[in-house]
Amino acid sequence: MPHKLRKTRKHRGSRTQGYGRIGQHRKTGSKGYRNAGRHKHLWSYVTTYEPDYFGRSGFTSPKSLKHKRNPINIKRLDELAVQISTEKEGKLHIDLAGLGYTKLLGTGQTSKVLIVNVPSCSKSADEKIKKAGGQVITAVQESGE
Repeated sequence: MPHKLRKTRKHRGSRTQGYGRIGQHRKTGSKGYRNAGRHKHLWSYVTTYEPDYFGRSGFTSPKSLKHKRNPINIKRLDELAVQISTEKEGKLHIDLAGLGYTKLLGTGQTSKVLIVNVPSCSKSADEKIKKAGGQVITAVQESGE
């Protein structure tokens, strides 16, 4: 069939080219962009290629199980000892639990004799404080007495 006799040539100038309402048969039709129609006309695509598209998976831990930790190192204790501590019997008392710290870590050295009250303590920090002549009071020791 010659090109000039095809129906598209015959419909030139007729606004809709024989398709009726404007917008029908325009490019890809009305599939929609992005994720439109996933529960409607694109459902077969979801079941074939993305079966896990809907719904949730996995487990989210409750916020009650997540604990805020606020550690402090021994090297900061010398600075705190000057500012906050109370002195009894030649030893400086520091209440880290009252200051909001939850654990004492062993980075650094201390030259002062300290008595430290803290909820938990690492082994290296405990050894360093005792080596300097001080004492670490943890929450476990307090409840055991």
